[in-house]
Amino acid sequence: MDGQSLEGGFDDPVMDAQRGFRAIMDALANPGTLHTLDLGLTPPAPLPAECAAVALTLCDPESPIWLDPAFENAAVLAWLRFHTGAPIISDRSKAAFALVSTASSLAFADFTQGDDLYPDRSTTIVLAVPALSGGAVLCLKGPGIQTEITITPMDLSADFLDQWSHNNARFPRGIDLLLVAENQVIGLPRTTRIEAKGA
Repeated sequence: MDGQSLEGGFDDPVMDAQRGFRAIMDALANPGTLHTLDLGLTPPAPLPAECAAVALTLCDPESPIWLDPAFENAAVLAWLRFHTGAPIISDRSKAAFALVSTASSLAFADFTQGDDLYPDRSTTIVLAVPALSGGAVLCLKGPGIQTEITITPMDLSADFLDQWSHNNARFPRGIDLLLVAENQVIGLPRTTRIEAKGA
């Protein structure tokens, strides 16, 4: 194992993991709101620091990770394994977490949905987008949102809203989604209803 596999992790594993956990949990509890996820990580390219932050905060040897092929190289695999202990798997239907580079090829139904007894055994998808603002206006409603809130993440797929509607219909099963960019995160739990603004 070379030095790159060891470097670039948490400076203070306990405190940094707590900061990351609070940001992620707050994002999921308050859908559509921005939360800082700047934990000073420098993972090997091309893995984004925000995806790395979620992995190091939430993943452990019992949390299989599916890694988008666009992020996958020997340095990234070694770094994730060293810093999380999590297995990196090729079968996305068995992943606890998925680190995804683009929405264009993202199919929610390909990931584990949990079941009625254990809905928490579903995949949490971490989707890296170019920016969390500047895209189409989406209206969010549901638990954790007082009335409604709008978000404008860039480069979501054309069928995102349709896929998300089917995800809602699977409740209590279904995936949860974290959108990340620019050291920030937006949480979209499966309970959130999303429509195009004005639809």
